[in-house]
Amino acid sequence: MNTLDDIQAALPNLSINELYSIERSIHDIYRKRHAEIIYDDSHGVWTEDDQVSAAAQVFSVMEAQEEARADGDT
Repeated sequence: MNTLDDIQAALPNLSINELYSIERSIHDIYRKRHAEIIYDDSHGVWTEDDQVSAAAQVFSVMEAQEEARADGDT
């Protein structure tokens, strides 16, 4: 196994406090590496990847609504 597989396999067995600690560590690494961070506060970070993912989800919903309206018009 590789390191990533080992980490992913171990995560479900961690306590909530251990998961919070891991999350804080990951956020610290983002900050130290000057990742493409859009928003950074005590709750965590919001990266460009997060922004793109959220926008894609919103656009998907909007497109589905437009299609539903168009189908209702015909």
